[in-house]
Amino acid sequence: MPEYLIYFNQQWVGEHSEEWFRGRGPLARAVVDEIKAAGAYVFAGGLEEEDGPVFSADATSGTVLFTDGPYVESKEFLGGLTVVDVADEETARMWAGKIAEACGWPQEVRRFKPRRPAQS
Repeated sequence: MPEYLIYFNQQWVGEHSEEWFRGRGPLARAVVDEIKAAGAYVFAGGLEEEDGPVFSADATSGTVLFTDGPYVESKEFLGGLTVVDVADEETARMWAGKIAEACGWPQEVRRFKPRRPAQS
């Protein structure tokens, strides 16, 4: 079955009170539990906004160069993601809609390229 990435950029979240965010957590966890119960769960998680490490690794020169900060200058950065393994796009849309409702902000969906069978 194809795998789909459901994600959001942190800038899509908007300004909300701490109380509002605390109310969204149980809703989002319930959707993840529902995805698990349906057998479609691969991975889900939110990213550190400010406290976590952010660095880039670039090997295009032939030597790996590590730099602090994101690789490209951008106003948007990834806030969190969910990966589901589902039969079709319609099902991926359904999960994205449930996640968007639970979180209270938009989600974007992309399908992963099919995996090639391992060669022996």
